[in-house]
Amino acid sequence: MNSFTEKHLHIIGITKFSKLIKELRIFPIMILTIILLFSSCVSQRNVEYLRDDSSQQGNVKTFYDAKVPDYKLKPKDELYIQIKSLDDPSTNVFQQLGVQESNDIDGNIQPYGAYLMSYSIDREGFIRMPVVGNIQVENKSVPEVSAILQDSLEHILSQPTVTVKLVNRFVSVLGEVQDPGHFTYSQEKFTIFDALGLAGDITEYGDRNDVILARNEKGKNLRINIDLTSSTLMASEYYYIRPNDMVYVKPMRKKFWGMRQFPFEILLSTLSTGILFYTVFGQ
Repeated sequence: MNSFTEKHLHIIGITKFSKLIKELRIFPIMILTIILLFSSCVSQRNVEYLRDDSSQQGNVKTFYDAKVPDYKLKPKDELYIQIKSLDDPSTNVFQQLGVQESNDIDGNIQPYGAYLMSYSIDREGFIRMPVVGNIQVENKSVPEVSAILQDSLEHILSQPTVTVKLVNRFVSVLGEVQDPGHFTYSQEKFTIFDALGLAGDITEYGDRNDVILARNEKGKNLRINIDLTSSTLMASEYYYIRPNDMVYVKPMRKKFWGMRQFPFEILLSTLSTGILFYTVFGQ
């Protein structure tokens, strides 16, 4: 075999090997693209709430309602206090000092009306009221304050009726939700789902398995991890929101490579370039 033949065969071998390499290079890109497209989809299981795999459709599962610990009042809290009695309104100093409150259809005091009629708890933990004087309310619950006022007014007014409400019920909902923000609520029992509802619900890329609840309790900052997909949450004390709680929804890892975040322009540009090179030089 002369040198020309050997050189010719060598060139043919290199060409075939080069063509094989070019053919193989296109497959990993295609496979990677398919994997990324499928992995970017969020399954229905990941967006379900209160999931119970053991239950069947139509079955009713009962959970004992978790006892909600009474919120203990702190300095800077605002208390709406309404005092009524059988006395003539002209002789009831508490009604004279009040303003016309605004109620909704359920009889709840609207926030702006409540603030106008509220008493602030000072740094020493007292509220200052006419006739009654200073009342220590720090570390007491709203029902306890109502009972204290009721007893204090028995010898001043005829059959007094006392209504006490905590005005500053706020919750912050942040992270992977539709409308994050700082919200006001009035319900005594206000669940974490109620809070998420105010924020427009969790987005499809929010991690429902590990939502963070930040809470200040007895001077300590607590971080509680909550699984919203578990039906046992309804029996937990953390099912209910307390004033000034913060709910944070973390993004799932898939968001970073999800349909909305994935750099399709770069991928398509790379694929187009690869196909062009394969078409021109791969034959």
